[in-house]
Order: sequence, then C-alpha cells, then structure tokens
Amino acid sequence: MSRSNLSRRAWACGSALALVLMALAAGPAQAHHPRGLRDLAERPLIGTAVNTDLLGSDATYTAILDREFNSVTPENAMKWESVEAQRGVLDFSAADRLIAHARAHRQIVRGHTLVWHSQLPAWLTSGTFTNDELEAILHKHITDEVSHFRGRIYAWDVVNEAFNEDGTLRDTIWLRQLGPGYIAKAFRWAHQADPHAKLYYNDYNLEAIGPKSDAALALVRDLRRQGVPVGIQYPYPDTLGDNLKRFAAAGFDVAITEADVRMPLPVTDEKLATQADYFTGMLNSCQAVRRCVSFTVWGFDDKHSWVPTVFAGEGAATPFDESYRPKPAYFALRAALARHRHW
Repeated sequence: MSRSNLSRRAWACGSALALVLMALAAGPAQAHHPRGLRDLAERPLIGTAVNTDLLGSDATYTAILDREFNSVTPENAMKWESVEAQRGVLDFSAADRLIAHARAHRQIVRGHTLVWHSQLPAWLTSGTFTNDELEAILHKHITDEVSHFRGRIYAWDVVNEAFNEDGTLRDTIWLRQLGPGYIAKAFRWAHQADPHAKLYYNDYNLEAIGPKSDAALALVRDLRRQGVPVGIQYPYPDTLGDNLKRFAAAGFDVAITEADVRMPLPVTDEKLATQADYFTGMLNSCQAVRRCVSFTVWGFDDKHSWVPTVFAGEGAATPFDESYRPKPAYFALRAALARHRHW
C-alpha cells in the first residue's frame, strides 16, 4: 500500500491546550467505559467525525463514540446545504443534538465547515448574484451559524480546501466573485460572531512539505499579520513530523483533524498491519509536537466511512471494521497513547 493511499487532513492554530481541557470539563460529569482511547490520552485530544443520523439510533455506534473519544466533529450536520437548504430557513436540529450529546458525555465539539466550494445549497449554486450580494450572503451565513453555536463550539474549520495541489488558490465561486480577500473576511466574521472560538484553515494533502503546505503556511502567516486569528490542519508521509514542527515553530497550534488510511480491497493482514503503522506514525508525529492539540479520525468504523463512495475499490480506512470490531489500527493507537502517558 503506497503512501498515496492515505486520506486525511489536519492542523490548527489556537491558544493553550489548557483552555481546551477547561472546555472539556465544562459538561456534567458522566461515567464512560474506562480505558477507551480518551482515557489513555493526556495530549492530544482524541476525536472523530460523527454521523448524526446514527447518534442514539445505533446503540453500538453510540457506545463506541462515547467510550473512545473526547472530541467530536459533525460529518455533515453543520455544512451549508444541511443548515440552510431553503434560503432563510435555518435548521440546526441535527447539530444541536450532537452538541447536547457531547456535553452529556464530556466531549468538546469542532465546527465543520463554514466556507467550502462543495455541499452548498442549490439556491446558492443555481442563483445569480452580484459580487456585493454574494459577499453579504456569505457574511450572513457565517454570522448566523457561528452565533447560533456561540460558546458551545471550541473550534471552527472556517475555510475548507481553498488551495490546489500546486499552491494556487482553487477556482471557486468565492474566489471568482469575491477575490482572494474572502478568506480573511471569513475569519474576521467568524471571530466577530464568537471571539472565543479557535479558528482553523482546513485542507487535505498538507502533510508533506511542498507547494500546497508552503502556500498554507504563507496564508496563515499573512492572516496573522493582518490580525486575523487562525489555525491550520493536515496528515502522513515521512515529512509530516517536520511539517508539524515548522507550523508550531511559526507560533501556531496544530491539530490532525481528518485522519483515515484507506486501502485497496480486499482487506489482507498485511494491509491491516501497514494501516496500523500509518496511524501510529500520524499519532506519534502529533505527540512529538507539544503544540499538536488534537488528533481526529474521520469516522471510526468502516461500515459508515465515506471512502468507498468516493474511491472505487478502496475502503477499510478506519480503526473499526464494518461489524464494529477493533482492527490492528485501533490497538496501535492505544499502544501509542499508552507509551506517552505518565502513569
């Protein structure tokens, strides 16, 4: 299995981990099964993307979620097409359920995502708007959503996947009509709506040192010079550790936010062993950087993983199989966390 079969995303900029841990403690103390991944993790926080349709309706899914993770990210429930399918009609019910569940189980919530070129409502993509009208629509969307969750979400993925692989800005509705300044504006609007939330730039294929991660580093440095609070995220080839370190050295907290390791099907013991090594490498790279504050898998079970629907002939990308049985990758993550724990 080549490293090109890795799929994941990560990183963040923010402030002290202590503030995150304070947020974790804010919910009512609820018992959870001892010795899950969350019990072994002193740092980073251990998170997962959550399919809110399964929350509560699938008892096994929900039990694993609550036992293993102390940070949760809605897979789709906070994306624009989900919260405003009809213009002016806001529906935060699925996301509100996740937040209530997370609070009851001492989990913090990452918001995902405010500005993206994908999963936009049809009324937006099929409409005709002047540049000023589109900017006002985007401003209102960010303000409405962040304000609704103000004080209940510790971090937002504000802008998602804005770069091409060569480091140029992706051709999107936002770039075409608003110009590159839309990124800084989005962060400022999010900060105005919730000054205490940590704000992230989120992208994939940032794990290696190269044109795309160079562009992301230049972006967050420029935003910081403008006084815009920002963070960034990504995953794992050999240079992941060095890449995390250079963002941390530049003064940014970092967080791996969408980690999975897909493989060509069928599954074999050899592929599972390689997958376990890759997950270990990503987590070890995070643990080696003090400013790496969280490690999030993009879904924890193969049955509900996004990978097979996007990559034909590939899958089995998560730490649990389709029957919720832990795979070698899960035990590798446990071992990596235990090695760094101060008993």
